[in-house]
Amino acid sequence: MFDKIKNLFFVEEPDAKAKNQPAGQNKKAASPPKTLEATNNKPPAADPNYKPPTSGQPDEKFVNMLLGALDKNNLEGFDYLEYKQSLLNLGNVEMDEATKYQSALAMAKTMGATQDILLKSAQHYINVLTKEEKKFLQAFSNQQQAQVSSRNAEIKNLESAINMKTKKIEELKKEIEADTKALEKRKSTINQAAAKVAATKDRFYLAYNIVVNQIKEDVKKIQNYLK
Repeated sequence: MFDKIKNLFFVEEPDAKAKNQPAGQNKKAASPPKTLEATNNKPPAADPNYKPPTSGQPDEKFVNMLLGALDKNNLEGFDYLEYKQSLLNLGNVEMDEATKYQSALAMAKTMGATQDILLKSAQHYINVLTKEEKKFLQAFSNQQQAQVSSRNAEIKNLESAINMKTKKIEELKKEIEADTKALEKRKSTINQAAAKVAATKDRFYLAYNIVVNQIKEDVKKIQNYLK
């Protein structure tokens, strides 16, 4: 029954059966029939700006998951799924779309189905898929929490640590700048003190030499004149 349901919504590529695929290789998901268009239903995702894709190649994993849920919850008797098969069977018949739907309904009535049964069963399958969507979104939320949100928290913690260290570096730079100025001031003070001490030494020796030289000169004269 699963394959029948799958054929209702997806058709194989024309040359898909002719292609040889290595054992174990996953087949490409079937392409949606041209008569169907993907609807842009917006799931209650965390991102309010999220826009689901409306075209592209569907993932076979999710195709099988969704259609498997329909198969598991398939209603007894002639319902929407059988009606859809009737529509597909009229695909190559030359008639407008409205006539096809009316013709399929006429055949459905011969099987005990009514328009109300078709609509209610169609809603039943939508509800089945909605439950699958909720389960997927819960799993998605868990994965997002595990793979994204927790890592975002780590990033925020690292950013916070970097900001704190950056501030500390700025504070240390200011302290280094202040200490550098203090050092230069101390060096200048030392140089001034050294110059002052040196000048004192010069003044001492200036006076010292004057006196000592005079005494030495007198000693020489005494030695010469008082022999």
